[in-house]
Amino acid sequence: MKRAYELMIIIDADVVSSDIDAEIRHVANLITSEGASIASTDNWGMRQFAYEINKKNVGTYVVWELVTDTPGLPNMERQLRISDTIVRHKLFRLPNHEATERGLFAEATKV
Repeated sequence: MKRAYELMIIIDADVVSSDIDAEIRHVANLITSEGASIASTDNWGMRQFAYEINKKNVGTYVVWELVTDTPGLPNMERQLRISDTIVRHKLFRLPNHEATERGLFAEATKV
């Protein structure tokens, strides 16, 4: 059964701007290595936090919309938890009606 997810990560502000694209590609590879299809990637850029995290006030936000048969993407979640460059991450499942409205099931099969 296909499931749609949205993944948001915050990349540490100490990561050099030239390495941010490499980090985004690394996370995309983690996603696809678990059999997920990426429907969209949205780099929000550097943003200020609502509160201090690890004595830092800013980070680079990136959001993916993805579709997969694997519930929860456990290996990717583990890799993100132990990463030194990822300050925070959040993976949540989109309700099927929301994913259908966004056209994720159709887009993911094209990619």
